[in-house]
Amino acid sequence: MSEFEQKITIIKPDDWHVHLRDKKILKKVIRYTGKFYERALIMPNLDDPITNCFKGISYRNRILKSMHLCYQFQPLMTCYLTSFTIPEELEIGFFKKIFIAAKLYPYCSTTNSKKGVRKISHITHVLERMEKIGMPLLIHGEKVNKHIDIYAREAEFIKNTLEPLRNNFPKLKIVLEHITTRESVEYIKKNGSNYLCATITPHHLMLNRNDMFAGGIQPYLYCLPILKKNIHQKALRQAIASGNKHFFLGSDTAPHLHKNKINLFGCAGIFNAPSSFLAYVTVFEEMKALKHLQAFCSENGPNFYNIPINKKTITLIKKPCKITKKINIGNDKIIPFLSGETLNWSIKSFPE
Repeated sequence: MSEFEQKITIIKPDDWHVHLRDKKILKKVIRYTGKFYERALIMPNLDDPITNCFKGISYRNRILKSMHLCYQFQPLMTCYLTSFTIPEELEIGFFKKIFIAAKLYPYCSTTNSKKGVRKISHITHVLERMEKIGMPLLIHGEKVNKHIDIYAREAEFIKNTLEPLRNNFPKLKIVLEHITTRESVEYIKKNGSNYLCATITPHHLMLNRNDMFAGGIQPYLYCLPILKKNIHQKALRQAIASGNKHFFLGSDTAPHLHKNKINLFGCAGIFNAPSSFLAYVTVFEEMKALKHLQAFCSENGPNFYNIPINKKTITLIKKPCKITKKINIGNDKIIPFLSGETLNWSIKSFPE
């Protein structure tokens, strides 16, 4: 595929990190993921987390009922790990295809993580079972401690938690999600395998921490893991431009109502579903790496999860596309990433 082509057709992508929330938010935001993606890996950190098979089935049914006929995708469900997770429950969920993976949230690391795991040692028996059955572990990779600088959480997690974890469970399949640092990039480049991969978000590719304070604080750019220095942003961009098969698409789209973002204690999360795929295309073009776009968006993820690559395609053309400014939800609204901005690529046709 030429860097100067005005049309791009690739295998329809999957999004391997999606927050859909629930109820009225779910019904409004789901169409934006379905517009671009064939499958989406659904995060389990609801107000009442998805911690067992019954909750997983119920949530999947609510998602399916909310889907719009013109945009349909397959939701892939995950289980929220706690210190009380029962290994047999996970195994049943995995083999009955209720759950494709389990999610590790360190305690108080991000939205709805107060029921997360305080110490890895508390779930040793769970990890042993997951390694045995080949169930992937998804990790929010930050070491949370008041003595650790927020910008150093990811590097500390790799050194003090991830490395010992991998030594203890060498055949446990792990996704280090939404990586944000040069240290994470180098770690994946050195250790990436059939047992270790990482996802990268569009906002961490497009922005760095200076953007969060440009012209005053920008609460809609506050996310966790937080935006980092430009040297880390450059490392992420170089990682996707390299074509390394151990990095793949995970948008971490995370909607919050405006009242909860513009608040005394504003919520962390960037709702990027309306722009995420077009943002990835933009960055790949800027990096002169469009030849690697399909692998990152459509192949590396399925290969890691050992599921078939999609058969449908999606076509984009070099035509301006203006991102919606807001999404009304009752008396409130959600402001998307790149609200009101114009990107250079648009969908030409729906998947065939």
